[in-house]
Amino acid sequence: MMPSQASTSNDLAAMIEHLPDLVNGDAALVRRGRTLTVDVLIEIGAAPYYLSIAAGRIARIERGPLLTRSWSFAIRGSEHAWRQFWLPMPPPHFHDLFALAKRGEFRIEGDFYPLMSNLLYFKDVLSAPRRLAGEAH
Repeated sequence: MMPSQASTSNDLAAMIEHLPDLVNGDAALVRRGRTLTVDVLIEIGAAPYYLSIAAGRIARIERGPLLTRSWSFAIRGSEHAWRQFWLPMPPPHFHDLFALAKRGEFRIEGDFYPLMSNLLYFKDVLSAPRRLAGEAH
């Protein structure tokens, strides 16, 4: 991996690793997810991240791959797609999970029930790093 690729990968890792602070510090978001306890896989390029959500709070993030780690559903996308999604003002077709899936940039797999029954929660959780990108500019 070239140095510029490593630094951009590290930036993305830092963004997802800030999710517990961003989510758990948002009382309205935690309240919205208060009935949700689930394990989710978020894949950024080749890097898998396992999110354990308990009562709307992100209890733990583990970077993988972890071969025996289970998850209910996965959202997988390229580094480029996540970088565009996390811009403070994403370009057209990069603003929404399902727009990215329709475009072929994201793959959503597994049990759709926890995702769809808590869709606004997950959209807000996964877009929370946009606040970090906005602070950097």
